[in-house]
Amino acid sequence: MTACAAAPADAAAPGLARRLACFVYEGVLLFGVVMAAGLAYGVATGQRDARAGTLGLQIVLFVVIGAYFVYFWSRHGQTLPMRTWRIVVVGHDGCPPTPLRATLRYALAWLWFLPALALLGLSGLHGGVPAFVTLVCGVLAYAGLTRLHPQRQYLHDALCGTRLVSLQPPPPLR
Repeated sequence: MTACAAAPADAAAPGLARRLACFVYEGVLLFGVVMAAGLAYGVATGQRDARAGTLGLQIVLFVVIGAYFVYFWSRHGQTLPMRTWRIVVVGHDGCPPTPLRATLRYALAWLWFLPALALLGLSGLHGGVPAFVTLVCGVLAYAGLTRLHPQRQYLHDALCGTRLVSLQPPPPLR
């Protein structure tokens, strides 16, 4: 018997619109996390020019964002946006993923962005508008791949042995 309140084995995957709304909310929340980490990095390194130390900043942000997701996924199976949209990530046992599996999920979740970023790099397109359009199209194409999975799961979830499931809404207050 597991020590968690396991999600029901027959729990369905949340709808794509709900998952994408959660994705956008996650981006809004991560904006604050990234700003705080960037400020801490700038102060700690004495950075005075935005063009200096960008690789170091990128590494720090990758680690900070990863720590955020791994902590919440492995502890509760949810981040705040996932809790708001009643979505939980679980392993095959119905419990939140282990820290190792959550780390693997974080690494593989970059599949959301890597093809679009590679396309931008190979095409030579520069600027905010081409980057935005390419990333949005890439994210929507990646999300659309859920239609090919029998349980409507993302590719990174299928690869690392996790799945997103819907939680039932709480009963109404009386």
